[in-house]
Amino acid sequence: MIPVDANVATAAAPQSMARHGVGFLVSGLVALAVDAGTTSLLTRAFGLSAFIARPIAIAAAMIVAWLCHRRLTFAVSAAPSIAEFLRYAAVAWSAAAVNYAVYAGILIAVPALPPEVALVMSSLVSMVVSYVGMRFGVFSRGP
Repeated sequence: MIPVDANVATAAAPQSMARHGVGFLVSGLVALAVDAGTTSLLTRAFGLSAFIARPIAIAAAMIVAWLCHRRLTFAVSAAPSIAEFLRYAAVAWSAAAVNYAVYAGILIAVPALPPEVALVMSSLVSMVVSYVGMRFGVFSRGP
């Protein structure tokens, strides 16, 4: 006979993965909207240079993404902390560096490839790096 707890754990695993996937997607889309909206607002309404506006927008999007991922992707119940945010920022910037390195590497290896194709490919790799870093480094439930 299978213990009741084992059935619950087995049934919860696919639901947890689905919640992670949907939460990860929604959090990323919200962060993208904040990034694009802030960049647009700062450049169009306030006349800032796109080169000045973008880092501000990225910072705002990073904070929003961190808060969304805590709630939607990983269902963290503990209060947010500076240490957690710094771990998140380290993962986010590392994933961005991987994204750019893969993008550049693809375009160097296949110069005729449209940049948009390289962007999608590098973004997929970066998404995996980002999720793994968040799951096991930022929002892990271990000691």
